[in-house]
Amino acid sequence: MSDQVRVHSSDSSPHTDVAILGGGLAGLTLALQLRQRDPTCAVTVIERRAHPVREAAHKVGESTVEIGAHYLAKVLGLEAHLEAEQIRKFGFRFFFSDRRSDIDQCTELGVSQLLPTPSWQIDRGRFENFLGERARAAGVRFEDAAVVRELTMAGDTDGDHLVAFERNGATHTLRSRWLVDASGRAGLLKRKLDLAQPNDHDANAVWWRVDGIVDPNVWSQDAGWLQRCDPPDRWRSTNHMCGPGYWFWLIPLASGAHSLGIVCDAKMHPLETMNTHAKAMDWLRTHQPQVAATLDRSEHTLQDFLFLRHFSYGCKQVFSRERWALTGEAGLFLDPFYSPGTDFIAISNTYICDLIGKDRAGTDFRAYVALYQQLYVSFYENTLTLYQDQYPLFGDEQVMPIKVIWDYTYYWSLLAPLFFADRLTSMTVLGRLRPAFATAGGLNLAMQRLLRDWGRRNLEAAVPDARMLDQSGIDWFREMNGALNDPLDDDALVARIGENIARMQWLAAEILQHARTAHPEIDDMGLGALLASADTGKFTSLSDTWYADAA
Repeated sequence: MSDQVRVHSSDSSPHTDVAILGGGLAGLTLALQLRQRDPTCAVTVIERRAHPVREAAHKVGESTVEIGAHYLAKVLGLEAHLEAEQIRKFGFRFFFSDRRSDIDQCTELGVSQLLPTPSWQIDRGRFENFLGERARAAGVRFEDAAVVRELTMAGDTDGDHLVAFERNGATHTLRSRWLVDASGRAGLLKRKLDLAQPNDHDANAVWWRVDGIVDPNVWSQDAGWLQRCDPPDRWRSTNHMCGPGYWFWLIPLASGAHSLGIVCDAKMHPLETMNTHAKAMDWLRTHQPQVAATLDRSEHTLQDFLFLRHFSYGCKQVFSRERWALTGEAGLFLDPFYSPGTDFIAISNTYICDLIGKDRAGTDFRAYVALYQQLYVSFYENTLTLYQDQYPLFGDEQVMPIKVIWDYTYYWSLLAPLFFADRLTSMTVLGRLRPAFATAGGLNLAMQRLLRDWGRRNLEAAVPDARMLDQSGIDWFREMNGALNDPLDDDALVARIGENIARMQWLAAEILQHARTAHPEIDDMGLGALLASADTGKFTSLSDTWYADAA
């Protein structure tokens, strides 16, 4: 018997310190983080699929952004695998190409050169196989091809939870002090404890994989367009083909497949128009004809197809004083547009590790549960505002690029530096940053309303063509990205975030000015009052290119 499952003195069932239900991305990274933090912590992962799984596994969430990438590469120490076995991402890229085939004449938003902080496109099958091997090597007991049959909760007692699971035709029981649900949308604990909580973000998704890499560069012979990027590797980006009420993703996988997906506002593009592969291809022939023509080629053989209705949801509770928790999609899910899934795994796993670590050290962890719950839900709710009711904007090539710059700036101003500096659980720092979070949250809510109204008023505006909006050409934007890696003590971190908030205020004032230039009668959505005392004159302006033809 592994030293990671011990016979409990008061019961014949094996005992583990932490039982994790689910051996996907969330569960296996949590297991590694727990063992890394405390090698004496006994961890058991129970996973329904047999390992190894096939590469290009049928999952959403292949693209990472800064928090999730930092978590995998630096916190868990997996950078060598990511560099050698996955694809370094060439940033986000957006083409405003609805109903058009002339991709080189469409507005393009993205970077012409890599930003300093890396992220990766992840083949989930390949990566989860690697995580499973890594977990076993770290001493995690990994029960794959195992189906959970029953959960008996300890309640508010100091006793153990009991997990009954079936493996190799036999039923096993396991006692555990901590129980973590990482079972994805199966939501084993969520269903048992009635924790499901819907939200008002009504969006659907269909997605599939094909053989071969889809390279946008083959869609043009224009030398100038092809040379816009250095290196000319648009295919390594998370490419978004955007139109009113939807976006279509193209994500390359290291196994040689390409991941594709349509994500759309349920009212503007009903799921019934795309819920089979044949329907999805017909939809593409209308909305993204260049993509459809490429995918019709024989080398791009279909591998799989799936769809989800109303994919976004919340959760009543993810951390409990009764020594259970939920992580990953077992808890909540936002929207794949900015690829926040791995970010929220990183954040929830960090809080879970801290609670378990405090409990094992004899500290009363219960005092921290409500605070971590409040913080995690606030991160979720604030991030949800970037997506909810904003899909009609996605085809607006004047307002949407400005929104993307704003959303990135918001992300890099607070949550990302807090995570990079490893201060998510620092009560001192969190207390000092409370006013900053309140200011930034208020600015973001008002800005999302302004952008939404600007887009609504902009429906009849002239459409600019063939622009390259180069994010890497904005000095302060590139510097914010690189600054995430700066080692900062508490005072320096608080000062940095204060400076970031000042930049947000400047950017909000500039965006408001240009919105009023386009539509003098537009409501400021409360931004005027929020900016009344702000010093908005000390930062470098965005290039006028970002506002070209907005009036």
